[in-house]
Amino acid sequence: MKQLSQIYLLLLLVTMLSGCTTFGYYTQAITGHMSLIMEGEPLRDVIQNRDTPPELRQQLATAQAARAFASEHLALPVDDAFTDYVDLDRPWVVVNVVATPEFSLEPHQWCYPVLGCQAYRGYFDLEDARAEQARFQARGFDTFIGGVTAYSTLGWFDDPLHSGFTRLPEARMVALMFHELAHRVVYIGDDTAFNESFATAVELEGLRLWLQERGTPEQFEQALERIRRRNQTLALVDHTTEQLESLYARQGSLPEEALRTRKAEVFEDLEQRYQAMVAEWPEPGPFGSPPLALNNAHLALFRQYNQHLPAFRQLLRENDYRFPEFYKEVKRLSEQPAELRAQQLSALSERFNEHL
Repeated sequence: MKQLSQIYLLLLLVTMLSGCTTFGYYTQAITGHMSLIMEGEPLRDVIQNRDTPPELRQQLATAQAARAFASEHLALPVDDAFTDYVDLDRPWVVVNVVATPEFSLEPHQWCYPVLGCQAYRGYFDLEDARAEQARFQARGFDTFIGGVTAYSTLGWFDDPLHSGFTRLPEARMVALMFHELAHRVVYIGDDTAFNESFATAVELEGLRLWLQERGTPEQFEQALERIRRRNQTLALVDHTTEQLESLYARQGSLPEEALRTRKAEVFEDLEQRYQAMVAEWPEPGPFGSPPLALNNAHLALFRQYNQHLPAFRQLLRENDYRFPEFYKEVKRLSEQPAELRAQQLSALSERFNEHL
């Protein structure tokens, strides 16, 4: 019955939207999510099915345990999320398009009902994403398309577990579940950096507690190592961002061809530095494996996803890892004007020390 009411809500949303392009986009988004809802099987049935491979059965059992842990220990609003399983025929659930002007690091914003404005647009069909990308490329924008392992409907629907989760190593699957559930706690319509940094903090600290309970706390060091590698990448990106912002500020005083040549040189330097850095790493870095073709769009989104993680980890620490109190503070913070919110997050980041 609840599934039918969710489908009705999806159809109702389509009828409320006007405009040919808007209607087409939301139709694909809603039918894509509807297919996930319709194809889902209860986890318990998949686990009990004799034909289920042992590896998948183990992952689903772990997911059930992680779901209970999220509710009991992290105070996350689990409701009926992750109670169904879907086997996808692709390695991603959606693909996101990101677009920035040729001489700017400010991403184009797409605005949505309920969600507000975001720096990306998601598609269930890769060809639809490529068509959107082509429209922006024709206008001279920098673009990229990235596969997304999971997304959250913020509690509006019962998000299923799917093979994008279960193909991950166990600890990373659990962390991703915590991350997506965290989006149900608080969400600011026009602040991707706030939303993703908060969810990543819950993911990371939730994983630490989960591994402690499972008797494998040493695995948390692997998660911290990924954060350290991400921070090293962020330092490179910040350096490049300073160079590009200085360059782009000269629009009008430099010919476009000169801007274009200098921009290419800056990105070539970034790619060389990144390749030298990741050569020592045991797995691909945040931008993947060389060869690369980085542009403004890559940098804009990467910075938004990694900006405030130390701040939220510090805020959780200052609340003695009491998650309900932490969430109350995060909600208060989300209600502040953007400038004041940024100042408070900056102050929290400055107080954070990984080793305290």
